[in-house]
Amino acid sequence: MPQLAQHLKWTYEDFLLFRDDGKRHELIDGEHIMSPSPFTKHQRVSFNLSVILGVFLKQHPIGRVFAAPMDVVLSDTDVVEPDLLFIASEHASIITEKHIMGVPDLVVEVLSQGSRKTDEIIKRRLYEQFGVKEYWIVDPELESVKVYRMQDTGFVRIAELSVENGSVLTTPLLPDLTIPLFEIFD
Repeated sequence: MPQLAQHLKWTYEDFLLFRDDGKRHELIDGEHIMSPSPFTKHQRVSFNLSVILGVFLKQHPIGRVFAAPMDVVLSDTDVVEPDLLFIASEHASIITEKHIMGVPDLVVEVLSQGSRKTDEIIKRRLYEQFGVKEYWIVDPELESVKVYRMQDTGFVRIAELSVENGSVLTTPLLPDLTIPLFEIFD
């Protein structure tokens, strides 16, 4: 019986050789995933959330927030670039000069045209597998946020918030933070 050629997985070493072309390059289980630059609405929403979190953390210095582009190396074959991430002070050792080498406490992905399946299924499973404490999926079109929180059995969707419902976003990772959703999508 003939043997099939095995598909080789990309590694972080390979990843470092990718050309900087303004696109988002990620590795998930050794598979190369490339996304074009996000649209204006995506960037506006991501910026708004960055500012909100940044201002909060200036007043409550309990960790650091980072915005894309920032490589997060979860393993040798899993390198992602979330739109935003938060690392609590007690986990600051994973912050290196070049990248994040470990699991952030909070990961935020803002959906783009064509990223829905990757963000809602593939990355959600990846972040769950590596033990991210909380994962937000922000949808600029629906003006909504899905919140997944790590439980004993894995991620549980604990909220689906929307501007339409006048929702307010909170998290135990950032005590005292309250974000009226309309501020994210303004």
